[in-house]
Amino acid sequence: MPRLTKIYTRKGDDGTTALGSGRRVPKDALRVASYGTVDELNSAIGAAIACSLTERLTEMLSVIQNELFHAGSDLCFTEEDKQTYQIPQLEARHVKRMEAWIDELNGVVGPLENFILPGGTPGAAALHLARTVCRRAERDATTLTRVEKIGKFVLPYLNRLSDLLFVMARYENKHKGMPEPVWNSRL
Repeated sequence: MPRLTKIYTRKGDDGTTALGSGRRVPKDALRVASYGTVDELNSAIGAAIACSLTERLTEMLSVIQNELFHAGSDLCFTEEDKQTYQIPQLEARHVKRMEAWIDELNGVVGPLENFILPGGTPGAAALHLARTVCRRAERDATTLTRVEKIGKFVLPYLNRLSDLLFVMARYENKHKGMPEPVWNSRL
């Protein structure tokens, strides 16, 4: 576990930051943008949890927040550096567990019968916002793959997570007795 005794170092004052290996890169490098969006996603999930979500969702999201640190670790080390450093990475089991959770929650909310608008309870609205940040993280990671390799399970994980966040928002609304806001295509 890293131990931070001092929060500021002044090393980034020149517009660079260190990857996990210590190699310095510009702060707007695609890799940095990618794991930065994953960090933003983790914060959005924390904000959703703070909205007093159902206990089941809070349990799941607490696991996901830890796994998003795996994703950040996976992204802040190049594939070459992963040969040297032992780091937590996303694995097939993480994706499979999310698929099981999607199936579990979807069994409660039932099939989607219309497009729904983001919203409902404060918790559901926060989950929808986290979902859109997750989609951006997925886009950022996809852009990165055009120039560098990333961990094999980063994209499947983010793709599944955005689906899970959508179903979680529906579950939260149902659990709290809030009708889903339905898209009125005739307006």
